[in-house]
Amino acid sequence: MHWEVVWNNFDYFLWGATKFDGVFPYIHNVGGLLASIILAVLGIFFAFWIGMAFGLMRLSKKPWLRYPSVFYIEVIRGVPLLMLIFWFYFLAPVAMGKNLPGFQSSLIAFVIFTGAYIAEIVRAGVLALPSGQLEAARGTGLSQAQAMVFVILPQALRNMIPSFVNQFVSLTKDTSLAYVIGVNELTRTAVQVDNREMNASAEIYITIAVLYFIVCWVLTSTSRRMEKQLSRYQARGS
Repeated sequence: MHWEVVWNNFDYFLWGATKFDGVFPYIHNVGGLLASIILAVLGIFFAFWIGMAFGLMRLSKKPWLRYPSVFYIEVIRGVPLLMLIFWFYFLAPVAMGKNLPGFQSSLIAFVIFTGAYIAEIVRAGVLALPSGQLEAARGTGLSQAQAMVFVILPQALRNMIPSFVNQFVSLTKDTSLAYVIGVNELTRTAVQVDNREMNASAEIYITIAVLYFIVCWVLTSTSRRMEKQLSRYQARGS
């Protein structure tokens, strides 16, 4: 066994060749687990708003809102994530007239892909509420949009939290696909070290598997605690 290879490169697995120049926002050459976490956090943040918008659009009775949403959700959910990454990486130079770096290409793919799944989470969360909630809110004089924003969504979002966390966990693992277009995230750092050392493959890939597991375990544990807290909150309110 050659665990010294892992130990000697452990900092590279964690943050790659990251350099901090000046104040915190000036970060260069982000890599390793840090790059995977940044991709996941940014991906889920932007995907949340896209998914929220398209999920509500799909619930709309207006065809000009519902049909584009259905098209986006069904098409994206029917395409492999790896294919989306290739699309944005190889087609961006044709569409934009300039190359799009691998990090940005993969982030856009993650946002578009995850947004479609979050849209379905939002739709299911809203439909899971009793149908009389919306009518009761409309009866108080609220418009359709006001009833959705102030009455329906606050209740539905609490029930959606576990699904959001599960999607976050899934996206964290999916960031490993970015290595195919040269993004120096955790999986690619392992490939680089393995190609250089060539005598500790098992130790290297066990290490990154453990790192992925730790991150996902923290997220799922947080989700369970949030579910318990919400259950206690709802029990007190009933």
